[in-house]
Amino acid sequence: MTEPAGTGARRTRRIEVPLLARVEGEGALDVTIHDGQITGLQLRIFEPPRLFEQFLVGRHHSEIPDLVARICGICPVAYQMSGISAVERLFAPDADTLTAAWVRRMRRLFYCGEWIQSHALHIHLLAAPDFLGFDSAPAMAARYGDELRRGLALQALGNRIIALFGARSVHPVGARVGGFWRAPTRPEVAALAPAAQQALPAAEELVRWTAALPLPRHPQRFNCVSLRHPTEYPMLAERIVAESGLDISLDDFERHFSEHQVPHSTALHALLDGRPYLVGPLARINLNHDRLHPRVRRLLGEIGVDFPSHDMTHSIVARAVEILQALIEAADILANYQPEHPACTELAPRAGIARGVSEAPRGLLWHRYDLDDAGMIAHARIVPPTSQNQARIEADLAATLTAVGLQEDDATLRQAGERVIRNYDPCISCATHFLHLTLHR
Repeated sequence: MTEPAGTGARRTRRIEVPLLARVEGEGALDVTIHDGQITGLQLRIFEPPRLFEQFLVGRHHSEIPDLVARICGICPVAYQMSGISAVERLFAPDADTLTAAWVRRMRRLFYCGEWIQSHALHIHLLAAPDFLGFDSAPAMAARYGDELRRGLALQALGNRIIALFGARSVHPVGARVGGFWRAPTRPEVAALAPAAQQALPAAEELVRWTAALPLPRHPQRFNCVSLRHPTEYPMLAERIVAESGLDISLDDFERHFSEHQVPHSTALHALLDGRPYLVGPLARINLNHDRLHPRVRRLLGEIGVDFPSHDMTHSIVARAVEILQALIEAADILANYQPEHPACTELAPRAGIARGVSEAPRGLLWHRYDLDDAGMIAHARIVPPTSQNQARIEADLAATLTAVGLQEDDATLRQAGERVIRNYDPCISCATHFLHLTLHR
């Protein structure tokens, strides 16, 4: 902490949080307080450009799944599904064959695995230690060992589901435009199906446990944004909706959503019609609680949890709810599995703009590719959830630190700030874009 000299020294102070532990990537938070109010707040993220969008330029569309999977080690399936669906919507907008129906169902199972593993990791290794007053999950283990083991078992199950189709759980390689490279065999699925069914009580207990956590209460006003599907809880869908009344095709994303650079960060900030908004599990449940499985809705009624909620601390409960939702669906698909051969449909390329979107564990993930008639990529744009939540995170930080009390000592404010940021589960590297490259030779 530094204080300026002179008469304002007692009224103005600047707090720096130099490192956000347990968050992937590097960041810092600068807060300026003057006369008992926050007059400046910047979540600073500085990382080298990773060039993924530029790497895609000049590549064939068939390379998209393997390349974009490397953007994130935690949610590679989301990047693959957004990219693949973009290409397929352009090449075969009316595809409705038996193979296509099988592929859609298996992709949902594939995606369920990612939601389960990612949410389980965040709840038990990032968020729960914060809310229970521990510095880390290992420190929490002495008192909450059974809960951690339950969470890690769920994460491992999610990884097994991903590997069933992806050959491995990190940067899976099984997905392709048109479907999958191979269909899992019946014995492979039979080895996994009982584990999914047996894990359902653990997932229900996780919902009960998160709902009983001593969560600080800081309700706020924010605009939730998510996908909306006619019948399903959204993972892959074509409509984007918001609490503000927005209801658009994913093709109209760029007409309403904009990204911009801020001087204090290499991560872009996104706005909806000029204002911050929220994506992620809490936004999804707020907008789609009527699409939850009846078993999930019954449990929420039994324990007295009511959505929609505008308290961001309820994100941890929302993640547990989505684990249960995904596990119920995964258990059903596995129990009724039939392989399909071939596991894909060959699609002929054509020129045009390919747009796709899906719900990553952290929220809306939108892709755009400009393709030529040979299926080569001329331009790529990827809008990840973290960049969409950046402005919302800064607004939340200001509101939460003010509610905690700006007169509190630096350690208290630092802890509160880190808890807010980790609660969003930000993947900072995923939100760091390379905007423009000019070479002078």
